[in-house]
Amino acid sequence: MNNDKRREIFTRWRAANPHPATELNYRTPFELLIAVILSAQATDKGVNKATALLFPVADTPQAILDLGLEGLKGYIRTIGLYNSKAENIIRTCRILMDQWQGEVPRERAALEALPGVGRKTANVVLNTAFGEPTIAVDTHIFRVANRTGIAPGKTPSAVETRLLRVVPAEFRQDAHHWMILHGRYTCTARAPKCGQCLIADLCDFKDKVPSPAST
Repeated sequence: MNNDKRREIFTRWRAANPHPATELNYRTPFELLIAVILSAQATDKGVNKATALLFPVADTPQAILDLGLEGLKGYIRTIGLYNSKAENIIRTCRILMDQWQGEVPRERAALEALPGVGRKTANVVLNTAFGEPTIAVDTHIFRVANRTGIAPGKTPSAVETRLLRVVPAEFRQDAHHWMILHGRYTCTARAPKCGQCLIADLCDFKDKVPSPAST
């Protein structure tokens, strides 16, 4: 795929959705951090159901520490891997209180040092909470980048590196959200909706799925 095609793809996504946003519900960087930790191998819808009950009760590191491990588990037990996630969240909250005065750090290294926070989670927080032009590569973005030809790569890290190199600067801030939404709703894993796709004529995918014949 050449740069002209890439620019046109992002131009179309921007025209269709000028202000893309995460589907996780949050009000503060801390709430976003907790929601993203919970979202690993879980749906945003499931996370939002749990945090709708959790955040009104505990929306700061100290408030979650006051709940305690078992108290926290009571709010998130509907989410996959909730036991390990609860342990990581408690440990993260202790670090935030001890080292960061209860605030979420804006530095990548500090974020990645938090339990339960890897590069992908750090990228989401840096981009969505703090406006950094990072691109978090989850399964949707990995699939879209490879299938469309926007930024092929064998690993999420390779895809991220290439995206940061080939996505025009004017689109980089929102690229993560456009690509994840495209992967979630159009370029789906098993049955991509190529007949409804905004960028089908620009995409390099060779096995495009035609629209069902009208009856």
